[in-house]
Amino acid sequence: MRRRALAFIIDLTILTLAFFFAYVVRFNGLPPSRLRLAALIQLPYAVLLQIVVLTAAGLHKTSWRYVSLSDVPRIAAGLGVAGLALLAFRLGLPDRFGFGRVPIGTIAADMVFAGVGLLSARILRRLHTEHSERRSLVSAAHAEPERVLLIGAGRAGAMIAKELVNRPDIGLEPVGFVDDDQDKIGTYIHRVKVLGGTDRVGRIAKDMGVDEVVISIANAPGDTVRRIHDLCVEHGLEVRIIPGLYEILDGRVNISRIREVEIEDLLGREPVELDRGAIAAYLQGKRVLVTGAGGSIGSEMCRQIAGFGPARLVLLDQAETALFYMERELRRLAPSLDLLPIVADICDQGRLGRIFAEQSPQVVFHAAAYKHVPMMETNPLEAVKNNVLGSRNVIDLAVESGCEALVNISTDKAVNPTSVMGATKRVAELYLQAKARQVTTSQATPDQANRAPDQTKTGADQTKTTLVAVRFGNVLGSSGSVIPIFREQIAAGGPVTVTHPDMRRYFMTIPEACQLVMQAATLADGGEIFVLDMGEPVKIVDLARDMIRLSGLRPDHDIKVEFSGVRPGEKLFEELALDGEGVDKTRHPKIFIGKLEPYPTERVEAIIEQLTNVLVEAEPEAVRSALVEALPEYSPNAGRDEPSAGEGQADGKAREEDRPPEVEPV
Repeated sequence: MRRRALAFIIDLTILTLAFFFAYVVRFNGLPPSRLRLAALIQLPYAVLLQIVVLTAAGLHKTSWRYVSLSDVPRIAAGLGVAGLALLAFRLGLPDRFGFGRVPIGTIAADMVFAGVGLLSARILRRLHTEHSERRSLVSAAHAEPERVLLIGAGRAGAMIAKELVNRPDIGLEPVGFVDDDQDKIGTYIHRVKVLGGTDRVGRIAKDMGVDEVVISIANAPGDTVRRIHDLCVEHGLEVRIIPGLYEILDGRVNISRIREVEIEDLLGREPVELDRGAIAAYLQGKRVLVTGAGGSIGSEMCRQIAGFGPARLVLLDQAETALFYMERELRRLAPSLDLLPIVADICDQGRLGRIFAEQSPQVVFHAAAYKHVPMMETNPLEAVKNNVLGSRNVIDLAVESGCEALVNISTDKAVNPTSVMGATKRVAELYLQAKARQVTTSQATPDQANRAPDQTKTGADQTKTTLVAVRFGNVLGSSGSVIPIFREQIAAGGPVTVTHPDMRRYFMTIPEACQLVMQAATLADGGEIFVLDMGEPVKIVDLARDMIRLSGLRPDHDIKVEFSGVRPGEKLFEELALDGEGVDKTRHPKIFIGKLEPYPTERVEAIIEQLTNVLVEAEPEAVRSALVEALPEYSPNAGRDEPSAGEGQADGKAREEDRPPEVEPV
């Protein structure tokens, strides 16, 4: 109360002085005695009017120590309204009330002086507070701060510089910016000077006595990060980076999140633009079930879904420990979310049926699958049991329970599969398409059911349960993927093992993949197999060498790179669309629809029945034979040699001479 009273008295004093100064300016000095008397008469109601209007505008509810540019419009508006009221008095009062009529010039000057005075008082208070806080933080810091050079003087760089300047206790002192924008060189951003371009980073770092470099470019392209990183390492500088879009979902750069440069930064995936309104409409207030909720993809799906306010989120996984930690994390991230973890196996049809009956999910994301290629080559029965029959259980129950939508997470390894894992995921796609046709036919009128497949559907044709698959390649950092394995090998001193010098893979981050899966779901009509644009394929050997360099070591010198040979079921490169299949565009630039010719329903049912029967035999070779018979495109252990230009990318184009022989239609 004392602080508020003091602030009120200061404002009252400023407004009073401003009014008298306005009179002095208006009359080029001390006004005559008659006008001085008029000023004394006008002062009480003029200042009172300003105080009332400014209070109504909320000026006295804001803390002086946090004054900013956002307070300027509030002050200007309050003084403007008060000035207009004084002007109305001036023009409306009769001449006999001359002592009460404030001169127009005085009104204008008073608004300027009052505004400058009110704002100056608050700025001085903020500067004093920040100076005191910095002094206390500096005295609390025991060690000498590290001198850092910021690369990138854009919006993110400015935010980092501001926080470093105001937080000396962090132990990082920004000594300058480096930026290739010539217009910025020589300017100051939060008292930190832009010293030159990135080509001079070595010289600038030496002259300024820099300890390390921070790349302060939000969502910097991979080639930019690679160039800067290599340049800094060449000059013996440590390099760190601010988080990208996927790590700062709230749009703010937090200094505590500055981290070492990682392989994801060098790959430099473009940020995903989402129609968050469409996703929110798809998920908000819905009961959502995620299978495989403890896995790499399933757990990230749960994190993303939680942000869209579902009515209930059901986590289903057979891995108890993974589910335990996922539940704990979500309860911390979204305390108000209705969350239900369920330990269950999708292959247990009876248990799964009771779960669907009790929870009545409206949207299902099916991420549960066995995904490791070499492991499934030696365990083909489990691959069929989980990836095919388990997926059939989830799809069937989603339809039977009246679920609005089911999204099946598929893989690029389902394209011309050479592995048991890829073949089983392809069969799951075929079953989903067949089931989608059954649902559409059963809910359509006779005329609609007999309509040609290529005719445009109307609203009356919409299926009750929308079944859709989303296909993408490898995700960075998933459990058992190449990056964690490389990290372990580097930490152990090597060697880093790569299967083949020409091995290539598509990569995207787990959050990016999950965001695009949710976006694809909003585009579905039913029966589609969506293909995500994975960008350019990456050579695994280049990935290995980059990770060695990021560890501060030299490839083939400090850490050896060895080639272990292609493993059973692996290809040298993966594809995202079947050869000759092509894709259609959607409203989203990174999501395409694969133009796959679906198998006849009777054929798909026969495949499922055959695979069910071979499980009884429990013979691995019988499973492989059944998959070969079911899928003409399945070629066990037939990885191809070299990808042609553009082959396997989102546009589905490839040189005709590089295509494999056409498979006979089923």
